Amino acid sequence: MGATLLPDLGTEILIPLCAVIGIAFSVVQWMFVSQVKLSPGRDANSNAPGKNGYNDYLIEEEEGGNDHNVVLKCAEIQNAISEGATSFLFTEYKYVGGFMVAFAVLIFVFLGSVEGFSTSSRPCTYDQTKICKPALATAIFSTISFLLGAITSVVSGFLGMKIATYANARTTLEARKGVGKAFITAFRSGAVMGFLLASSGLLVLYIAINAFKLYYGDDWGGLFEAITGYGLGGSSMALFGRVGGGIYTKAADVGADLVGKVERNIPEDDPRNPAVIADNVGDNVGDIAGMGSDLFGSYAEASCAALVVASISSFGINHELTPMLYPLIVSSVGILVCLLTTLCATDFFEIKAVNEIEPALKRQLIISTVLMTVGIAIVTWISVPSSFTIFNFGTQKVVKSWQLFLCVGVGLWAGLIIGFVTEYYTSNAYSPVQDVADSCRTGAATNVIFGLALGYKSVIIPIFAIAISIFVSFSFAAMYGIAVAALGMLSTIATGLAIDAYGPISDNAGGIAEMAGMSHRIRERTDALDAAGNTTAAIGKGFAIGSAALVSLALFGAFVSRAGISTVDVLSPKVVIGLLVGAMLPYWFSAMTMKSVGSAALKMVEEVRRQFNTIPGLMEGTAKPDYATCVKISTDASIKEMIPPGALVMLTPLIVGIFFGVETLSGVLAGSLVSGVQIAISASNTGGAWDNAKKYIEAGASEHARTLGPKGSDPHKAAVIGDTIGDPLKDTSGPSLNILIKLMAVESLVFAPFFATHGGLLFKI
Repeated sequence: MGATLLPDLGTEILIPLCAVIGIAFSVVQWMFVSQVKLSPGRDANSNAPGKNGYNDYLIEEEEGGNDHNVVLKCAEIQNAISEGATSFLFTEYKYVGGFMVAFAVLIFVFLGSVEGFSTSSRPCTYDQTKICKPALATAIFSTISFLLGAITSVVSGFLGMKIATYANARTTLEARKGVGKAFITAFRSGAVMGFLLASSGLLVLYIAINAFKLYYGDDWGGLFEAITGYGLGGSSMALFGRVGGGIYTKAADVGADLVGKVERNIPEDDPRNPAVIADNVGDNVGDIAGMGSDLFGSYAEASCAALVVASISSFGINHELTPMLYPLIVSSVGILVCLLTTLCATDFFEIKAVNEIEPALKRQLIISTVLMTVGIAIVTWISVPSSFTIFNFGTQKVVKSWQLFLCVGVGLWAGLIIGFVTEYYTSNAYSPVQDVADSCRTGAATNVIFGLALGYKSVIIPIFAIAISIFVSFSFAAMYGIAVAALGMLSTIATGLAIDAYGPISDNAGGIAEMAGMSHRIRERTDALDAAGNTTAAIGKGFAIGSAALVSLALFGAFVSRAGISTVDVLSPKVVIGLLVGAMLPYWFSAMTMKSVGSAALKMVEEVRRQFNTIPGLMEGTAKPDYATCVKISTDASIKEMIPPGALVMLTPLIVGIFFGVETLSGVLAGSLVSGVQIAISASNTGGAWDNAKKYIEAGASEHARTLGPKGSDPHKAAVIGDTIGDPLKDTSGPSLNILIKLMAVESLVFAPFFATHGGLLFKI
């Protein structure tokens, strides 16, 4: 099939080198952030001349805002948020750790029993003439890779949360020097998380492949089948992180808003509000730890899906290492591209005004996509033969290298399109959100109707973008094409995560400014950072959902191949019942998560009301609220409530596969993919639009917005109600659904050998 320009040794150096560079870069960014001191007195570097040759004196000095007490207060609040987030994650991981061990045992037992725990070699699945390692080996190594993926996912989420809680107060203090300084601090902190996660995910996967190769030798089919456990581990942890964190953050948010803003008419993040610390903790455990684990899961699964298909194609059959590891090489180059892109935001362009923040973040997406397109072209040229074959449901399909480049490219650009469409529908700079804000004139009901309509409408273009990328990539390179298209969308994951983590960090910074009693001008700056962060968070969710759709389809293809199904016949009753049940699952799952947020918020509202009514001097600001009780309510509720939705997702493939067999399971996977993507996009965008409609009225930046405001007016109260309804949609149900569709697919793939051998018990009776 022709040699590649990049030798195998080059590949073995390039992948770990890029991963190490990424980790080193995140350490450097963290050192920059840590130069902002959280102790009274001038910053170590504040006497140095600024970028334009003059000193960065604190704007607040002439207003008496540079008070020692303010800095101490910021440090104290930051400490409370950090402690709350850490204790919640430790509690969550204690429960999730037990699940992890139990599920690992399940994987070993199910996969080991395929050949009756035999240790003798067997004919290969796809080529009966060759001898492969026993099924017991697949069971052992799948279990190990599952645990590796789970641990990496948990560590990624935890480190992300630590960095975010480290940076939030520092961003607040930097806002005293101007909006540009605060932006750079928040963005650098996001970059620490983005690069750490992308690089560690790549490095652990690369090390696992090389370690497993010591045993598997030339049996690459068995090796990469065992590696799929890595994706399953990553996503199963992400599910609990997303659902648990989402319930935590929204219970606190809804409770704080309903009593604080609507009933008591006090501002957001007012220190008198008992739920305010829980609300700020929630931003970190839901949006940072949950989002980090989620995107890590997508990345791990997309890599695993591509590797599984490649291992039974010409790359794997002829043992061509460089093209075999093409998915990892794309991710490695992605880290270098994101590094250059990040420097554009922090070092090459300086932000001087509030209205430059959102364009700067959008520029990040465009620069990374353009550079990555060039990167993919070079990678494809040097690491893939000009012509090769790809496994396509039993046959080998001839593919040219330029076709493979187009597959990755179409995924990359589809991601950008989804990002920009999401931004159009959720940013208050455009007419859709302004229309939603305008509808608040006539009360909450019209606001809700307009918001729902916006969410449904926002699904149209992303679905077309996903559909076109599926058609193009499948036509060129079958299921492998779809897997690398998903990797293309995720290739700029470091920049995507940096932009994403920037949002909650800015949100926390604003909260800390309000609680520390800093001046109105600083709060305006942090609000501007936060509004841009809201839109970028919606863009990040769009990316996560789009990539989940592609990843899920690629895993579905790998599952169908592994289970030995030649075609999925939609007219077969076995498949039709699966399709219907699968399409219902996202609704069942959303119902569970929404109700969990509702019942947790109910307890929170009652507690906040109780404190306002029974603590004398609380409203006057002379007494302190009991923050700890509210944090405890959120923690207890989310731990208890995350179990049922998690069990629904994890048990469905097992029950369907064992009792109804692989054909019905293929129907369930297809049904959940088709309905899950639609609900996820509409839920995320509806919630994002309601949130920004409220912020549009609060900011009062345009003539139109001023006619609706100020805070406390009837239209503003209607907007707050819309925002409160949207909270569980955009931060709990919506983002968790993309994990549902991926996780069921990867779980089915891991258990495919067992289902193919012993599944379908009811139809065998």
